[in-house]
Amino acid sequence: DRRARRHPVRDAGPGTGTGMSAILDLLREMVPLSLVSLGGGTAIIAQLEVIAVREYGWVGAQEFLHMFAITRVAPGPGTTLSTLIGWKIAGIWGALAASIAIYAPSTLLCYGVFRWTRGYRDSRWYRILQSGLAPVGIGLVGAGVVSLFRVAGGGWLAPATAVLVLLILELRPRTGILPLLALGAALSVALHASSAQGP
Repeated sequence: DRRARRHPVRDAGPGTGTGMSAILDLLREMVPLSLVSLGGGTAIIAQLEVIAVREYGWVGAQEFLHMFAITRVAPGPGTTLSTLIGWKIAGIWGALAASIAIYAPSTLLCYGVFRWTRGYRDSRWYRILQSGLAPVGIGLVGAGVVSLFRVAGGGWLAPATAVLVLLILELRPRTGILPLLALGAALSVALHASSAQGP
């Protein structure tokens, strides 16, 4: 890919820095993502994976998955993933640039839309707009889930674990994230252990 060849930073460690060009690339790619982050951080996972892994090669597929897992456990929004990617390719300045690019535009957009629509909440067109945006957000989240499955490469265990977690959360909505992560890890370890033993 043309952009991946122009930015060969896959092996750059935190704080090594890739110059102003990498930070400008971060800004150019993150700002549009911020403006379409309907449904939260998960809604932009698919496009973020395309940009960071396949187009620019900023991080590897497994590293992207590990960063995603960290943002799920750590407090704060899921879009913190973009901050970790920025930190990986350009140190603290990259993290700062990615954070501003992913949070500032969407915050300003939401504030502007809220101010503009405040007097029209009971109107028919406002309800139509809401009902039309909801499926878009759901579709973006679904694309993010598919993207993570592709990156994980866990075979049948990945969707099976996802369905199991979904059922647990449906039956026990107050289940914490740490027990669910431990369950996924235990299932993976058990499967690999049984595979290693063979018939």
